[in-house]
Amino acid sequence: MYNLLGNLANSWIVNAGLAKQLLEQEATLLDARVPILKWFCRLPPAIPVTWQEFSRSDFPHKGKIIENNTILTQKLQAIGICQHKPVIVVADPVKGWGEDGRIVWMLRTLGHEKAVFVDGGYRALIKTGINRVKSANKPPKTGDFVISRRSNWEIQRDELKAILGDENLVIIDAREPREYAGKTPYGEKRGGHIPGAVHLYYKQLMDKQGKLLSRGEIVAILQQKGVSQSTQIVSYCSGGIRSAWLTCVLTNVGFNAKNYAGSMWEWSASPADSYPLSISLSGALLTATPHKKI
Repeated sequence: MYNLLGNLANSWIVNAGLAKQLLEQEATLLDARVPILKWFCRLPPAIPVTWQEFSRSDFPHKGKIIENNTILTQKLQAIGICQHKPVIVVADPVKGWGEDGRIVWMLRTLGHEKAVFVDGGYRALIKTGINRVKSANKPPKTGDFVISRRSNWEIQRDELKAILGDENLVIIDAREPREYAGKTPYGEKRGGHIPGAVHLYYKQLMDKQGKLLSRGEIVAILQQKGVSQSTQIVSYCSGGIRSAWLTCVLTNVGFNAKNYAGSMWEWSASPADSYPLSISLSGALLTATPHKKI
């Protein structure tokens, strides 16, 4: 089985044609579109998921993955995640927030080696001929996946604080330009961006149909930001969703990328003198609070 896998461990994104073939070999399909309601058209036999199911519920840590491995393992087994079976995730890249990337990043971070999302999302997969259904799907069979956390693709707040200013580090703010400039439309306690962060709105790496730009185009954009293959990248957004998608894309094209899942919700709610923010005003860069040496 899964003679199509190839080197799937190093591929975090697949085209719709390969996704369809994997599904024909009984890969698990997760539908991360928001909202997922029972009367919405679904992809059979897709299992509806949301990133919130697997994340902490307490603000300002809502972007962080649940810490209890037993609870997480139960949740993932309940939706049919298996240790050695590929997991295909779809979402709506045009209208969504990178939910498919968040689920894939989470599964990879928890030790699943065959989790991928579909380039172009739900619409691209539909175009391959997979039929939509309006009836509720049957409950999935219980999976056997057991969590084995990895630190390769995530970073915690104080780990990031400790390496701020490192010459080999590039911090990417994946949010909208207005957020980077200091607006707080999504519940951040303070406005601005992490000192030294460059701005790259995550949707700049896809076209209007939600398809990824070519590898060459993505690499060129990153090079313009001062990022090379040897650079350590840390991405963040509001709650680690958009930046998780970006981490998947960057990892997929060979960059060394990590997601700060706590992101601005957590950083901006932390003491301002220890976790400063910068704000751009009329071309000048101001530090929002006194900047202690960190």
